[in-house]
Amino acid sequence: MKKNIVKSAAGILAVLSLSITGCSKFLDINENPTRVVDLDPSYLLPSAQAAAGMVVGNNFQVYGGLWAQYWTQDISSSQYRTLEQVNLDPSSFDRPWQILYAGGLQDLQVIIDKANTKRLEQYAGVAYLMKAYEFQLLTDAFGDIPLSDALKAGSAEILAPKYDPQKQVYDSIFTWIDRGIALIDPAAVAGGRPGTDDVVFGGNMANWQAFGNTLKLRAYLRLSSVDAQRAEAGVKSLQGKTFLTTDAKINYVTTGGSQNPLYAEIVGLGRTQNLVASKTNVDQMNALGDPRVSVFYEPNPDTTGIVGIPQGSYRSQWDFLFSIPSTTVGASAQKTASATAPVKFISAAESYFLQAEGVARGWLTGDAKALYQSGITASFTAYNVTPGAYITTQAAAFPAASADQIKAIITQKYFAMCGNQNFEAWTEWRRTGYPDFFVRSQASVLPAGQMPQRFLYPNSEITRNPNFPGAKLAYDKVWWDAN
Repeated sequence: MKKNIVKSAAGILAVLSLSITGCSKFLDINENPTRVVDLDPSYLLPSAQAAAGMVVGNNFQVYGGLWAQYWTQDISSSQYRTLEQVNLDPSSFDRPWQILYAGGLQDLQVIIDKANTKRLEQYAGVAYLMKAYEFQLLTDAFGDIPLSDALKAGSAEILAPKYDPQKQVYDSIFTWIDRGIALIDPAAVAGGRPGTDDVVFGGNMANWQAFGNTLKLRAYLRLSSVDAQRAEAGVKSLQGKTFLTTDAKINYVTTGGSQNPLYAEIVGLGRTQNLVASKTNVDQMNALGDPRVSVFYEPNPDTTGIVGIPQGSYRSQWDFLFSIPSTTVGASAQKTASATAPVKFISAAESYFLQAEGVARGWLTGDAKALYQSGITASFTAYNVTPGAYITTQAAAFPAASADQIKAIITQKYFAMCGNQNFEAWTEWRRTGYPDFFVRSQASVLPAGQMPQRFLYPNSEITRNPNFPGAKLAYDKVWWDAN
């Protein structure tokens, strides 16, 4: 492959997106992953980042959007009815599993294995952080997953990897973050670090260092209910570290192959508007007078303002049209502007809310109220909305009682993540129980009182991996979900 094949980050994304969506063999986990060992890291890094963007921005975005009750299935179409029912087919999870394991993580491991010069160390630092991020996605979705055997290039284990406990996966996540941060040099000059081939930060190593600290804060807080002592110690170790003040995201364009992954799938489905506004979230945002509701959703001609329908009510008939997700979140089927919606890995708003929670728990020093308000402001700023008096209104004001502060922080984080970090919002609900206004989908086939708590293991593992540990139910909780 010659250096002049790809001229820009957008071009890289186009090549990668086409290869991921248009060629199933590219994602075959049975292929020999050593096929890429001679590629330069400047090709492998954007490939791995694009793989994460594909999963976060499409498969995980849809499941998270429905189960976090931002979106629901339209009454006139049927693509996601089984998700509303939580009547899941293991084969539906083959694609994201393979994209991350056989695509993104393999590319990252090759970068790490090639880190034998100062220039490659900077790539390896980023690769370790992306590896930690992608493994957290996998374990938060599936629970116990292949880890120690998963990336042994050229060995038999990669075809039948054993599964490692989720606690062990988290142990490794913290180790990889530490290794990544240790390798990163914010002062590294151009030519000695990634550049435009880094489609997240454009080679800004200080941002990657902040990304690592923010990811570690997120991961330690994830353990707050299952291992509070370790979570507290881990969060305290981050005192004085720098955290993200900008979004870690991939931007997309309207060119085919470089589009927002969800919108690209919508186009592939004939531009059918399967996703519509859920009454669960819309009613809450309307009640708070939150102006972002008109950014995350689009009105329809029959409605005044933004109106949603009850979760899972696709069998019902309505005498009016209702709102749909907007182009801002990449889910307005008929509008090409959806193609340019970014995929966010960690947002600045999330960073501030994570810090606010750390302070509210007494694990970080600082001003929890100010950080909480910074989180709200960062979300408004990201979408060019003026918060006005919203922050000081009774509904969004920061509670005085410490017992109420965690609820306020997670609930406002939920609103900020609407349509742009859907999987993370659903995951935080699983961890904390907030927001506390979720309802049971009218279409759910789960036993009474049960809600979706995890992804199912993919069919490829059930049928082809003799070390597969056994099926799980959609309402079985993962290890850290102890609330």
